[in-house]
Amino acid sequence: MDVSGASGQPRSGDDQPTDHPAVPTPPPPAAEAPAPTEDGPDTDTAATGTPDSNTPGPEAARTEEPEDETPDTTGTTAPKTEPHETGADEAGADQAEADRAGADKAEADGAKTPEGAPDTAADTHETHRTLAHTEPPTGPAPGMAKGEPPRPPKEPGGGILMGRPFGVPVYVAPSWFLVAALITWVFGGQLDRVLPELGAARYLVSLFFAVAFYASVLVHELAHTVAAIRFKLPVRRIQLQFFGGVSEIEKEAETPGREFVLAFVGPLLSLVLAGLFYLAMKPVQPGTVPGVLLAGLMVSNLIVAAFNLLPGLPLDGGRMLRAVVWKITGKPMSGTVAAAWVGRALAVAVLVGLPLLNSSGGLGGGTEESGGMDTVTDALLAAILAAIIWTGAGNSLRMARLREHLPELRARTLTRRAVPVETDTPLSEALRRANAAGARALVVVDADGHPLSLVRESAIVGVPEHRRPWVPVSGLAQDLTDDMRVSAELSGEELLDALRAAPATEYLVVENTGEIYGVLSAADVERAFVKAMARPS
Repeated sequence: MDVSGASGQPRSGDDQPTDHPAVPTPPPPAAEAPAPTEDGPDTDTAATGTPDSNTPGPEAARTEEPEDETPDTTGTTAPKTEPHETGADEAGADQAEADRAGADKAEADGAKTPEGAPDTAADTHETHRTLAHTEPPTGPAPGMAKGEPPRPPKEPGGGILMGRPFGVPVYVAPSWFLVAALITWVFGGQLDRVLPELGAARYLVSLFFAVAFYASVLVHELAHTVAAIRFKLPVRRIQLQFFGGVSEIEKEAETPGREFVLAFVGPLLSLVLAGLFYLAMKPVQPGTVPGVLLAGLMVSNLIVAAFNLLPGLPLDGGRMLRAVVWKITGKPMSGTVAAAWVGRALAVAVLVGLPLLNSSGGLGGGTEESGGMDTVTDALLAAILAAIIWTGAGNSLRMARLREHLPELRARTLTRRAVPVETDTPLSEALRRANAAGARALVVVDADGHPLSLVRESAIVGVPEHRRPWVPVSGLAQDLTDDMRVSAELSGEELLDALRAAPATEYLVVENTGEIYGVLSAADVERAFVKAMARPS
């Protein structure tokens, strides 16, 4: 059985699906349906119910419906319906009204479940952070609600847009204002000891220092961005946040040499800035406001450069180590594993060593000056930094595993066999044809056989079986757009890019000749995506 859960053969009336719950439809005919031909996509037809029913349906991908609205898909019982149902022997007007209600309910159910193509832009891109590196949030990205027309991807957010240097949006996250206030308070206290004559104005000077420091962080990130653009790697955004900055590069460097350069330019620019601030201090008196500011900026840029050169992921030094191991072994995954475990060891060292180093005076303070609050603050800061480094190292391993297994996602193997049906075909008849052909999807076509729309699985689930003979498939379908036509030859990142361009629940898969190959469900792609992430390298 392939990753989509399809085996290519229709199932008997008493079989139960292994990977996906079945659409609540009556069971298949007594005679077993013929197996699909070898040139079509793998399929897997599920049927449950009593053997005397004659309107079987295709197996559906797992959808999340409210418990009080999801028809029962286990055993042989009929799906739940409204308290006041119309019987088969009631008046025709009452039946028609019930049919319309069933179609309306199907449309409503089809628009409830938010499910679309898995967005992995945040899952596959490289991130370069200043001070501390972490991977962006993972997991299924916000998609589209079922039944909505496809729309182009939104521009990445992340706070207040400050500008677009080199065409890359720069955002300031809300957490930056918290760290700016913290820097203003801490640095203001230090200024009170060095320049007591400033009075309350010291906080204004401290705020200027916080802004200037993060301007240096932005320069660090712009160095990564310029190098990425030079190597033709798309940069999604730059974000300034609590623990520094992050430049989100959407693709991995093609060679270890480029990976090394891409990582090294950030700390290099921080060292250059520290040198420039040092030179600017020469003509300035050390006991003045400019002298204190320049000294603080020089020291802070040295700390940024030194911290990011530590050889563990997700820091720049860890990416440099990864490039070196990649070059020696010829395997990028080996470099990632080595740098990630060094990063985890580094996280433990920060957690234990930073409070000890600060309490012993190794960072400039004496033990006699350290109080209980200072010890707690040091331990808290060390714990936060260690957690960021440890999490970032783990995310780097996970992203590397994803990139390694990404080529295994192929449209041809994930596609479901589809049956073409005309617009006015009743749902029950369409499901009967699908089950007879061993298909799991329905494509609405015109009189000439040209595809017009795709029937949504969620809409099929919402129609009770006794109403299906009066519900046309056109009322449960989503119109096709050019972006919803996917080539059967797509695989890996190209496939995911195509799905991200037009978020939807189903896609029409076509051959290079334009012939219909089948229907690709976003739920199937997401399941295969998760399985690929779970498999060891």
